[in-house]
Amino acid sequence: MNYLNYQPPKIVAEIGCNHMGNLDIAKELIFLAKECKADYAKFQKRNPKELLTKEQFNSPHPVPYQSYGATYGAHREALEFDINQHTELKKYAENIGIGYACSVWDLTSAKEIAALNPDFIKIPAANNCNFEMLVFLRDFYHGDIHLSVGMTTWKEIVTIVDLFEQTHQAKNRLVLYCCTSGYPIDFKDVCLLELRKLFFHFESKIKEFGFSGHHLGIAIDVAAYTLGANWVERHFTKDRTWKGTDHAASLEVPGLQKVVRDLHHTYDALTFKQDDILDVEKIQRIKLKSHTL
Repeated sequence: MNYLNYQPPKIVAEIGCNHMGNLDIAKELIFLAKECKADYAKFQKRNPKELLTKEQFNSPHPVPYQSYGATYGAHREALEFDINQHTELKKYAENIGIGYACSVWDLTSAKEIAALNPDFIKIPAANNCNFEMLVFLRDFYHGDIHLSVGMTTWKEIVTIVDLFEQTHQAKNRLVLYCCTSGYPIDFKDVCLLELRKLFFHFESKIKEFGFSGHHLGIAIDVAAYTLGANWVERHFTKDRTWKGTDHAASLEVPGLQKVVRDLHHTYDALTFKQDDILDVEKIQRIKLKSHTL
């Protein structure tokens, strides 16, 4: 982002699994995200039996009272929509005028979502070193790739960018998201200046930058935008008291409305004066300024 040419912010309402496995709730959350004037409603797609080891699949959920199944695998499957349901969600979103997007956690899910041809596919921090999946999306999917760099070493980040540069696609397709992988996280762990580090090293190599926030409140999102994040992603729910581990780090409707409002107001404010004295100041200059040159 050129500081003399800020672009309008793009806001992603990360619904993720906050729909609790209910398609009607998922559609309601899309509608609410649209009402909040977010640009995209985003979901997640997993194939639990591919993603998890047998031991992980059959183990209990680490937070049992948040679980939707007797095992972690059953919990994950209870929250999963099949590709036909994702097709329905994408169509619903587009019909009401908001973009559909999805994070993919494994190769099978990547292939399924790529077939829907969304504007972008997100790679979560947990799976950004699944190079088989990254190569498939690089070579066989033509939309943008948004990728979170939470819990990722600098060497791994460089390797990911190099993977897309090998086919000259990083500059046109790759968006890196500054992210700290905690739910929720303390402000001291947000580490916003990582955005400047990413910008310094990759501004000439990738398409854009984003910020995936897992903090509480909304002040940090404006700061992330001014530091270079064209994209701002926040987890979104209707009710933060609902069952599930992501709700506590999510915004409800009033919070998302304020994030969208404040980011667009910040965009409007990030300009230089066109004249030494703006029209709005002229009457005040006559009224208030006692000494002039």
